[in-house]
Amino acid sequence: MPRGEIFLAEKRPFDVLNNALDNNVLVRLKGNRELRGKFASFDVHMNIVLEDCEELEEGESKRKFGTVLLRGDTIVFISPA
Repeated sequence: MPRGEIFLAEKRPFDVLNNALDNNVLVRLKGNRELRGKFASFDVHMNIVLEDCEELEEGESKRKFGTVLLRGDTIVFISPA
């Protein structure tokens, strides 16, 4: 890469999040809680909405929530489910 040239990644974080929309995702929250649901939307603060959301414990469904809004600063990671 020539000096002074800025390298742009093929996939920026918002591109990855946009591609995950309408797909099932696994979300880990601070405090080691895990949720799984359909990734409905997000904003610039990484607040997200999950539909058909359920809490997982040791990989198994523990409790069903329906539609939830998760605050971005509580999210550790988002992964395909």
